[in-house]
Amino acid sequence: WGVFFTMSPCALLSISVISKEVKQPPTIIKQSLKDYIVDPRDNIIIECEAKGNPVPTFMWRRNGKFFNVGKDPRVTMRKRSGTLEISFRNGGRPEDYEGEYQCFASNNFGTALSNKMLLRVSKSPLWPKEVLEPVVINEGAPLVLACNPPPGLPPPNTFWMNSAMLPISQDERVSMGLNGDLYFSNVLAKDAATDYSCNARFLFTHTIQQKNPFTLKVLTSRSVPETTPTFLTPTGTTSSKMVLRGEQMLLECIAAGVPTPRIHWFKKGGELPTQKVKTENYNKTLRIMSVSEEDSGEYVCRANNKIGSISHSISVQVKAAPYWLEKPQNLILAPDENGRLVCRANGNPKPSIQWLVNGEPIESEFPRMILHMHDVLILAVQFTGSSAVYQCNASNEHGYLLANAFVNILDMAPRMLGPKNQLIKVIENNRTFLDCPYFGSPMPELRWFKNGQGSSLDGGQYRVYLNGTLEIKRARTEDQGTYTCVASNILGRVDNQVRLEVKEPTRIVRAPEHLTVTRGSLAQFDCRVKYDVSLPITVTWTKDDKPLSISWRLKKDEDSLTIPNVLESDEGTYTCTVSTELDEDSASARLTVLGYDPISPSNRSTLLADRPEPPRDLELSDPSERSVRLTWIHGNDNNSPITEFQVQFEENRFQPGRWQNLSSYPGDLNSVVLQLSPYVNYQFRVIAINAIGPSRPSRPSPRYQTSGAPPDVVPRGLKGEGTKTNNMEISWEKNGPNLRYIVSWRQKDMSQDWKNVTTTLARHVIHNAGTYKPYEIKVLALNDFGPGPESSIVIGYSAEGRPTAAPTDVRVSKIDSTKTHVHWAPVDPNTIMGALKEYRVHYWRESSLLKGLRVNKEVKTKGFNASGLQPSGILTDLIPYSNYKMYMKIVNRRYEGPPSNTVEFQTKEGVPGVPKFFRIKRWRTDTIHLEWEKPEEPNGILIGYTLKYQTVNGSQVGHIQMENFPPNVTQFTLRLPDRSTHYKFFLSARTQVGAGEVYAEDSPHFANEGKNASKNIHMSGVYLYFCFLSSMLFPSFVAVSTDILLSAVASTPSTSPTTTASITTTTTTTTITMITTVPTVILSSKRTDLSVLDTSTLYFFIVGLSAPRRQIWNLTVEPNSNYADVSWKHNFPTNGSEFVLEFTLKSNGTVRSVPVKHQPPIKLAGLIEGARYQLRVYSHEHHGISSEYVDFETLAAYSKDQVDIATQGWFIGLMCAVALLVLILLIVCFIKRSRGGKYPVRDKKDLPLDAVDQKDQDGSFDYRSDEDNKPLQGSQTSLDGNVKESDDSLVDYGDGGNGQFNEDGSFIGQYTVKKDKEETEGNESSEATSPVNAIYSLA
Repeated sequence: WGVFFTMSPCALLSISVISKEVKQPPTIIKQSLKDYIVDPRDNIIIECEAKGNPVPTFMWRRNGKFFNVGKDPRVTMRKRSGTLEISFRNGGRPEDYEGEYQCFASNNFGTALSNKMLLRVSKSPLWPKEVLEPVVINEGAPLVLACNPPPGLPPPNTFWMNSAMLPISQDERVSMGLNGDLYFSNVLAKDAATDYSCNARFLFTHTIQQKNPFTLKVLTSRSVPETTPTFLTPTGTTSSKMVLRGEQMLLECIAAGVPTPRIHWFKKGGELPTQKVKTENYNKTLRIMSVSEEDSGEYVCRANNKIGSISHSISVQVKAAPYWLEKPQNLILAPDENGRLVCRANGNPKPSIQWLVNGEPIESEFPRMILHMHDVLILAVQFTGSSAVYQCNASNEHGYLLANAFVNILDMAPRMLGPKNQLIKVIENNRTFLDCPYFGSPMPELRWFKNGQGSSLDGGQYRVYLNGTLEIKRARTEDQGTYTCVASNILGRVDNQVRLEVKEPTRIVRAPEHLTVTRGSLAQFDCRVKYDVSLPITVTWTKDDKPLSISWRLKKDEDSLTIPNVLESDEGTYTCTVSTELDEDSASARLTVLGYDPISPSNRSTLLADRPEPPRDLELSDPSERSVRLTWIHGNDNNSPITEFQVQFEENRFQPGRWQNLSSYPGDLNSVVLQLSPYVNYQFRVIAINAIGPSRPSRPSPRYQTSGAPPDVVPRGLKGEGTKTNNMEISWEKNGPNLRYIVSWRQKDMSQDWKNVTTTLARHVIHNAGTYKPYEIKVLALNDFGPGPESSIVIGYSAEGRPTAAPTDVRVSKIDSTKTHVHWAPVDPNTIMGALKEYRVHYWRESSLLKGLRVNKEVKTKGFNASGLQPSGILTDLIPYSNYKMYMKIVNRRYEGPPSNTVEFQTKEGVPGVPKFFRIKRWRTDTIHLEWEKPEEPNGILIGYTLKYQTVNGSQVGHIQMENFPPNVTQFTLRLPDRSTHYKFFLSARTQVGAGEVYAEDSPHFANEGKNASKNIHMSGVYLYFCFLSSMLFPSFVAVSTDILLSAVASTPSTSPTTTASITTTTTTTTITMITTVPTVILSSKRTDLSVLDTSTLYFFIVGLSAPRRQIWNLTVEPNSNYADVSWKHNFPTNGSEFVLEFTLKSNGTVRSVPVKHQPPIKLAGLIEGARYQLRVYSHEHHGISSEYVDFETLAAYSKDQVDIATQGWFIGLMCAVALLVLILLIVCFIKRSRGGKYPVRDKKDLPLDAVDQKDQDGSFDYRSDEDNKPLQGSQTSLDGNVKESDDSLVDYGDGGNGQFNEDGSFIGQYTVKKDKEETEGNESSEATSPVNAIYSLA
């Protein structure tokens, strides 16, 4: 049994944390109620959810027999779940599915069972038809009006009302019993009426049924004799009652007599449990909540009046369904270990215990491995593969309990479940806990060590808990350090570290002191703090426990709070609170303000003005139904005349304690008449206001309650609409608390009588209302004082149905490469079964006209709102040279109708897309090799490729040359006239329609080229930033700057590509995108630091500055394989604002724009898998208002080809420079040795290497970059400058974290050693990799 007693709770609960790795038997996590009552109008859902690894499968039993779900067409089981759904859309009776259901969840490691769920269908039977004779009774006699509601499931709630839909008034004399009957202790003449009606409310159907009314006739007499009490219920002198533990107990005594008797309760041999007992119904009902065994006994009710008394004794016996004392828990055992399961339950009578394994009797499954003694199950030596789920069933005559507990046989090395290397900060002298959750099987042994040495920590200052937590009873400064927890068993060992920092407590060493100051003087509170300097602190001040607003009049510094020119309103208790992330301290002091000495009125003008004193002595007079007069006495105006009085009220019925503004009055009044609402218990207060501000509120007036009145406001927001098939939900806004509503309806134009119902809700559902039928509806509110005004008649509609007809004569015309016109014949409006929403086209790309090209057959939709006799629409965004299919449906607000005939059509040939890739490789210094791949979407039959290229030298470009290739040629070699010549290449594919999008690329550069261009680019960026600041600070400078800017642009060729200029300061980054229009060519430069300004750029720049404070921000992209979800935020008007999504394919700079007419989020489709994009969103109306650029990459990207580094020019140059440097150092070394001098090795070795490439005056370059020019790690450099081959191939470095290839395949990153090599070679000297250090070591 060792594992059962030693396994930590953390280990037992950690299965869910590592569930992906650990095989686990099933566990039931969700199931329906044991007593399950369902609504017959809805589908039946029987829940059964379970978890496990592997995922469990499910099976059901009904009434003890196997329930074949697959054979019943009405029953379906949810995927990866055992939940059953029984649908009655196509007929069937819910009553046919009543019975007892049980769910079984199984996998390879066992079977778990759900409770047995008794399914019953809710019933709300009609009241039996009966003829009620008038009840004739003498005045003073007792009377019982029987209700006898129909036996519904669940039983209905009953109440009594009259014909005016008002409740029967109840008191000590007249009340309703627990059985629904209406009891009269004695009848009075005023009780005579013809409309005593019992009502039954059924909870599931939300319906109220009314019994035929009683007519009560009272025979009056001159005198009514007084009588001693007698019991109407219960009868006799004794009775008994049985109640189950945990339920509520209701005892009732109703007595008759004249005068009306009073009821009193007591318990023989003890006192009533006052905390659980509550008397109701004018002391006639005794309610005891959550009954327990000690509530058994004899209860006595006594009825007495002045004539006599009578008693009734009720013997209460408390029984109990089974309840848990100890529920079996899941066990994790290692092979060859023992364990036990405990199942203890209690009840009255004592429950019997039955054990099952995987749902079968335990004796038949493992007779020799298991020994059970009633409520304890002993598991003998276990072996791998004997995992199972055990069930304990405790039952008696009042119910049962079923619990599942799995025993999982695992063989697993220890593992840590918590975060690695946690940092814990604690305050000195506090109790501290260091957590180390772990798991393993067999149960690992856990030990703690400090600073990685010494013996394990346990005892004295330390205590180790079973779940791995280490307790330090009182943390001290010397307890700081690194704590290591080590878990080990026979299969392995694992550890984790926790770093503990002990901080000095935060204390207020100089607290604020109580102050008494004169008004107008200065007050200062001190608050000096001592704290741990490594923790940031926050000092806050409050006044009277409310946050203190530090205004211009108050001054707060690090150690004090200063209040100059103190006012009476400053009086109060001030609290200084100092807090850190770990603790806080606070101190308070009282400020008392003394007023001025009295001064003559002639000198008042020289005093400082202040808020007025509050009004006083509030009085109420002249009461009436809806008004009362309020009078008060003015307070001191404090040298500023009172201009206004604000009257506020508070009522204790609906919002007690909340003061609200009622009305305002001029400052020269002190008596006003207040207009009030009915049935409100008011009290009032007054606030005086002058130029300085409002006074404190006056003391409240006495309370004044207005009399009740019917509602005087019509409920607003009345509407009727369908929510489910064949229903209509009527809803409105509540116009007050404690109101009832009479809602009426009738079908429009059908000459029907009005139907109505009374409800306290703000909605009512009409069933069997037909499909999309118009109804007239109205509503009125009523309370105990009568009904209010009736609303106007509103037209509502019942729920829409599924359209029954499909559009006919669907056809297409004017087929283009990317769009076509769609025509159809409209449907009969009567077949729409609702309001027409749109004609919806479902279309998909069936195939390409090119053989072997795979296509995406995703079905897309587009809606048309066209009307008329010959409606039509345009279907856009089609892919050229493809076979398409489509059909059309009619759509109302809820459903789609049946599909029309399927139409097939073919789009025409179009221009091809951009080539899939375009790579430029420089194998030798005198040739350039180009290769490409055909477009992913040829959009027709390719007839060839066109390659244009021109020389580029800074801002000068050469003559454009052109080459045409047949479609089967995808490479080209160009001989360079000079090794320093650079080219710009433009490649496009062609079909019969024309050339497609252009893929632009530059020829490769050497590593030392382009520096001057970068400097010029940087200066242009600085100039653009200077222009921006000038436009904001010196508008007159803009004209001159613009002329200079435009003159620079004039030299830019018309074929300039799209470029991005970045303006960078120390605090912000501004990105401005400039687009130059090029006929039929879309170009993109991949060098984002280039900036070429043109007039359109300047226009966008100026528009962006002058736009009326509109912004687009928080652009987010969630990429998928061939689409991305895009969302952003903006402050444009929601209606009528249009945006443009501009995204750039980084591989070739292709820029595309998508207009968006609706609000985000947006699905951006048609992307290339594994490609990198740059995206922004800008306003369609104001192009200059744009979001920031966001880079993203779609999924399933292909890895790019690698380039042979040995053929790269920069690499050859680097090796030559290293060889030259080594040769020079060797010569210097030999000269010094020949002279006999000492070589200053250490001085040279300690000189720092310059991290930036420097160019000598003679034109040579010193390659001493800290990153790009390091030799390959892992290789060795000899004295003659040759680099020896390392054991690692260059392939190992191609996918490194810092080694990267650009789009044309050239290697642009540094050589990095893989992570595993860094770990194995980390102890070697870094100096050996430097050729300079190698020479130093020789010296």
